[in-house]
Amino acid sequence: MSRFLKCFAVALLLGAGTVAMAQDNKEEQEHVYQITETLNVPHTPVDNQGSSGTCWCFAGIGFVEAEILRMYGKEFNLSEMFVVRNAWCEKVAKFVRMHGNSTLSQGGEVCDVLYMIDKYGMMPEEAYTGKVIGEERHMHSEMNEVINGVARAVIKNGNKKISPAYPKALQGVLDAYLGEAPEEFTVDGKKYTAKSFAEAYPIDPANYVEICSFTSEPYYQPYVVEIPDNWTWTPAYNMPLDELMGAVDYALQQGYTLGWAQDVSNPGFSRKEGVGIVPEDPKDEKLWKEIVAEKQVTDDIHQTAYDNWDAGDDHSMLVVGIAKDQNGNKYYKIKNSWGAAGPYEGYWYCSEQYLRQYTIFFTLHKDALSKSMKKSLNL
Repeated sequence: MSRFLKCFAVALLLGAGTVAMAQDNKEEQEHVYQITETLNVPHTPVDNQGSSGTCWCFAGIGFVEAEILRMYGKEFNLSEMFVVRNAWCEKVAKFVRMHGNSTLSQGGEVCDVLYMIDKYGMMPEEAYTGKVIGEERHMHSEMNEVINGVARAVIKNGNKKISPAYPKALQGVLDAYLGEAPEEFTVDGKKYTAKSFAEAYPIDPANYVEICSFTSEPYYQPYVVEIPDNWTWTPAYNMPLDELMGAVDYALQQGYTLGWAQDVSNPGFSRKEGVGIVPEDPKDEKLWKEIVAEKQVTDDIHQTAYDNWDAGDDHSMLVVGIAKDQNGNKYYKIKNSWGAAGPYEGYWYCSEQYLRQYTIFFTLHKDALSKSMKKSLNL
């Protein structure tokens, strides 16, 4: 190649690089909300739930991983699918006991992870990935339908009594789609079972609580939040919305993460911006073109949104920090489970008003609550 052609080729490469840099800068400038972190609680990396409705488990495992990191100084990548398979066993058993009158879906709550670990143990991701059908991502639609078919066949009660064979049939389905769970595995050169591994880094469900805010129920009392995915009927401690938000701030400031059940199916949750807000006018033409005014969410507004199904429980994530935008407005750093998606590579920043509007409940360690809050809740 001649010197001229070499120089021309280099110029083209440099030009392409300049254009690419300009495009990257343009994309950065196109983000209306400029977020700056002010507090980040140590936690493990973002994961990906793939095509599965198991956000509750990814949030819950992220929560447990952060707790193990906080309490024991160990960082693990734990298996979500070991928890998922055990949760399916419990869900189907309850569905049969309830004659089919209970939720049977792949949904759940962060607290379910604590229960499953306590009963069945835990294991690292490398020991049990739950990916045996040749897919890189979790894909559960077919498995869910098969499990539902087994469960609904059982409650038809064609033999006039419930057969003891159905749990084996269910295990067969889970083995086929998720793989057989290993009896033993090795971590740091030591052999463990699922139970002994959990015992080495204990996470006692009795040390954790759920907190919520609903005007329909008495404050400072436990209340079973009426949402389909709360299939374990776990109660949450009810409190005024201002106190709930104060508890969130206090927990984060003390170095605790919080499992978060909430709603992302609303016009204020932008995947492009990577933020969640509660616009005063959801139809404002300036929305996502500039920072717009937010609704000031009161206790009554939050309750109305819940009662009208405007604030449901369609997703679970992990609250790991606090941030602010260029105008000083407060946000919370949220670890999601959609892989490195969005401008913040898997993290979202949700405004204070967003948490006030769309929170169903939080899961957190009891010690993450202040002494005065524990006293109010009789903990």
